[in-house]
Amino acid sequence: MSRLAETATPMDALLAILDLEKLEENLFRGLSPQVGWQRVFGGQVIGQALVAAQRTVDEGRFVHSLHAYFMRPGDPSVPIIYDVDRIRDGSSFATRRVVAIQHGKAIFSMSASFQYDEDGFDHQFEMPKVAMPETLPGEQELKEKFLIHAPEAIRRYWERPRPIEIRPVSLEHYFSRDKLQPTQDVWVKAVGTVPDERHLQAAVLAYLSDMTLLDTSLYAHGTSVFDRNLQVASLDHAMWFHRPSKMDDWLLYTQDSPSAHGARGMTRGSLFDRSGVLIASVAQEGLIRKKATE
Repeated sequence: MSRLAETATPMDALLAILDLEKLEENLFRGLSPQVGWQRVFGGQVIGQALVAAQRTVDEGRFVHSLHAYFMRPGDPSVPIIYDVDRIRDGSSFATRRVVAIQHGKAIFSMSASFQYDEDGFDHQFEMPKVAMPETLPGEQELKEKFLIHAPEAIRRYWERPRPIEIRPVSLEHYFSRDKLQPTQDVWVKAVGTVPDERHLQAAVLAYLSDMTLLDTSLYAHGTSVFDRNLQVASLDHAMWFHRPSKMDDWLLYTQDSPSAHGARGMTRGSLFDRSGVLIASVAQEGLIRKKATE
């Protein structure tokens, strides 16, 4: 744990947890930051699993998709072992399967596909027209002006130092208990420098892709992930990496939840850079269950 304790900033800590220790061929060990969380943040496991898979493919192949399942909550007090299965190395694509293990049991599994860069057809949806991040309140302004009246759970969430800054285009979802449209637009940005290396940039992007996504499925029901009467957890996570991004500027994370049913909520997300280039698409289903009351 000393490697994490020596880091100076939240971004240093994120880069440290993504720097897995190699134990043996196809076997890696990752640590978790000791910040008082009861379980490991899902984006951390996705990012670490992607790093483990990347270290078993040729440097010239880059991730274009991943599909993951969360099976058990991660324990932040002990290391996570990542076991990589080299399923296939083709002439263009390589496929890997990663299983994350704690206490002798699988907590997470992921399949990922990698490809050499190729030319081909090119189109994308346009980025929605929203307020730019400089016109929105920053985290410090949010803390000073809005969080003083916010519920304790929301205050703790926003006051914790994080490697990713979040600027919601609208704050209505955070403070209203009205039933709202299950959509949101959020600007996100790395706080600190992410090295100019595509594999690591993809891992940081995967890490942040789990932030705020499940929240959107609850807006239509007048509640949020901060509701202590709810049991909320990510069940699966899929991501497609369309175009590389250097992670040195704001990204717009536009989200919508087309369905909630059977104690599950499904959300889709699109990540655009400031210029409107679509860099990634995300889909996630999460558990959104009301806790039993006596």
